[in-house]
Amino acid sequence: MVICPQGHTQEKRQIRHQQQVWLSLNSTSRLAEKWGVIADIHIRRNHYLKDPGFYFIRSGLAYFHNDKLSLAAGYGHMWLAGAVASDFLFTNENRIFQQAQINSQWGKVQIVNRIRNEQRWSQQLVGGQKTDLWQFTDRIRYLLSFSIPVSEEKKIPVLVMANELMVHFGKNLVHKNFDQNRVFAGIRMPLAKDLSFDAGYMLVYQQKRLGYQYDLNHTLRCFFYYNPRLMVRNMHGRHQHTETAD
Repeated sequence: MVICPQGHTQEKRQIRHQQQVWLSLNSTSRLAEKWGVIADIHIRRNHYLKDPGFYFIRSGLAYFHNDKLSLAAGYGHMWLAGAVASDFLFTNENRIFQQAQINSQWGKVQIVNRIRNEQRWSQQLVGGQKTDLWQFTDRIRYLLSFSIPVSEEKKIPVLVMANELMVHFGKNLVHKNFDQNRVFAGIRMPLAKDLSFDAGYMLVYQQKRLGYQYDLNHTLRCFFYYNPRLMVRNMHGRHQHTETAD
């Protein structure tokens, strides 16, 4: 069973500013020349580290057509925190995803184009209580990311700039299809042979369920990437970066 909010199309737009910290560990493991697995775990906190935002895990199977094109599909689960009285209540979201990613290069700049489709079932709160009511939406996400080296020295960080637009669809949506947009600027550095991280600032502009309410999240983001080549010995030592986020 699903529910949807009542229309508030005449309400004045309200924007809530929040400060967040977002941490994650992301892994792409090549098990064979064409096949591998992906997995990631995310923690996002509000008011910097004070309050919970969500916890999210995702895993899936990946197919590598070549070093530029990869396909993946899998499952994710989110525990989303909502403020209820003086405490927090976590609702569940089940998610199935499919994605295609193209890695390319323009001069020394590495470019990632990724499109992801997600089918999402979100548990609903009624009167501050969790229910057996679920809302279904189909969300499409498009990511464009640039990694820009500023030096030949590997110890010097690479500049990273990215933007991801998300729109969703579903018969229960009563407002516009826009969900959110994420802009990221930061640096990326290797820590070991198969381990790297990026850190920087992300601005998230998100429309909420009532339609006239928006969040503008100022987010400090730090993502770690562990990409081992467990059974592949003929890939010429090339590193393929996989962008991921909740």
